[in-house]
Amino acid sequence: MRITQRVKRILDNYESDNPGTKANLARILGHGRLGGTGKLVILPVDQGFEHGPARSFAPNPPAYDPHYHFQLAIDAGLSAYAAPLGMIEAGADTFAGQLPTILKLNSSNSLATTKDQAVTGSVADALRLGCAAIGFTIYPASEYAFAQMEELRALAEEARRSGLAVVVWSYPRGPELDKAGETAIDICAYAAHMAALLGAHIIKVKPPTAHLSLPAAKKVYEAQRIDISTLAARTSHVVQCCFNGRRLVVFSGGEAKDSVEAILEEIRGLRDGGANGSIIGRNTFQRPRDEALSLLGRIIDIYKGERGSNGQEG
Repeated sequence: MRITQRVKRILDNYESDNPGTKANLARILGHGRLGGTGKLVILPVDQGFEHGPARSFAPNPPAYDPHYHFQLAIDAGLSAYAAPLGMIEAGADTFAGQLPTILKLNSSNSLATTKDQAVTGSVADALRLGCAAIGFTIYPASEYAFAQMEELRALAEEARRSGLAVVVWSYPRGPELDKAGETAIDICAYAAHMAALLGAHIIKVKPPTAHLSLPAAKKVYEAQRIDISTLAARTSHVVQCCFNGRRLVVFSGGEAKDSVEAILEEIRGLRDGGANGSIIGRNTFQRPRDEALSLLGRIIDIYKGERGSNGQEG
């Protein structure tokens, strides 16, 4: 694998990390159709834990099989595949070395009554399974946020010591936030910044809306005339809040969308705002395999800035 100048510049931003961690970051940045571009498209399959198996996989029954997701990520030329312990274990030998994997170390579920996550994997598991990185979710605004941050700090320290990269899902949720507040631009930017401060190499947040949730933040956004008028502008602001672009920021695909064009339009806005990529699950694996591969190919083309044979981008 050749390290491009673009990837080298990204790795240089992680000034405290050891060669092992940088090598694993390079594995992710160098893999698949976007390898070497500094852009990423990652397949996350933790929805069975979060939402239940039928809600996650019944729309496309082959997706009940963990091998389906490994093969989908490989055939689509994705950057990495992220999943909880059991999913990675179920294909770790068959697909060893064929794509970088990210072991999601904590999970919630739709039966729970609290905004918290259980630690369900370990750094030792990630090393045993040949993963390039660990993944961890925090819920800024939750009453359990401080405990989650402390768990992340300990696991991230161990991961770095072991040469693994750290991916943080930063999803604001809690009793003081309404649904609109969870994706408000001021809240998303704040959550992304917290993940950077906690030492994340790759930060995952949701695409932000133009809503401003915190009154104190709203005053600053308006006084400083921070542009939040378009998704591209909001994305640029979130990237700015991650050490002025010194940390990799990827955006979730969100809830399942019926319209392919709506997905692609969102991806274009993220790209135009300087996003490092997308981490997109249900909007791909709930579709039939051929449709999922086509959609992922078009998403990758957008991040590469390519145009299709009909002259239309993506």
